[in-house]
Amino acid sequence: MTSNIVTVNKTQSLSEVNDILNENNIRHIPVVSGKSVIGMLSKVDLQKISFINTSDGDELTTALYDELTIDQVMTKNLKVVQKNNTIYDVADILATSEFHSLPVLDGEELVGIVTTTDLINYLLDLY
Repeated sequence: MTSNIVTVNKTQSLSEVNDILNENNIRHIPVVSGKSVIGMLSKVDLQKISFINTSDGDELTTALYDELTIDQVMTKNLKVVQKNNTIYDVADILATSEFHSLPVLDGEELVGIVTTTDLINYLLDLY
């Protein structure tokens, strides 16, 4: 898992989220309220909005970022794992759900994020 977590809160703009994703070269970001995870946003979520707003199909635009809120776009019904879950548990959730990232919790507190890329890199390190 990645333990150096970048997060956003739902009062930030989608433009800010896009900038944070790009600046940190990440594809998934937890949305938090205090120490609690309330949602997830991905680069793909933002690209879908851009694609919907594209009139000629050639260039993606971010015009809708100012019209929509994080709360309207984020995934709310999350799957999460606890920090003591096994790699098997994580792999099973990622393989059987539509999620490509999972918040890692210690009780209710966010302590990390694990992605399909993290899992693949872990498996590669074994060989």
